Amino acid sequence: MEPADPLSATFAALADPTRRAILGRLCQGEASVNELAAPFQISLPAVSRHLKVLEAAGLISRGRDAQWRPCRLEAAPLKAVDGWLERYRRLWEGSFDKMEAYLAQLTKGDGNERKS
Repeated sequence: MEPADPLSATFAALADPTRRAILGRLCQGEASVNELAAPFQISLPAVSRHLKVLEAAGLISRGRDAQWRPCRLEAAPLKAVDGWLERYRRLWEGSFDKMEAYLAQLTKGDGNERKS
């Protein structure tokens, strides 16, 4: 079953550790399927299936250079994930700020109790 929207397709593609590792390798630059498959103990067809999932999610693209089809990272879907996570980051940071203020108040309270 295909994800209904691009963000769901991106999260579905990122759910697999092999695909995340492939994206990590592509952060260093273009690579062939053989280069991407080298660190894994899986078959080339299995790596190709992972690449198809990443390509369908728009996370990679494949070029053509003679018989070589280099894969490259496409960052736009990751920016969409970052934008989606941003609202939660603000929530967490707000909670940390409240906790910091509470701890400062407790620490200040401890100092006053010792002086009394």
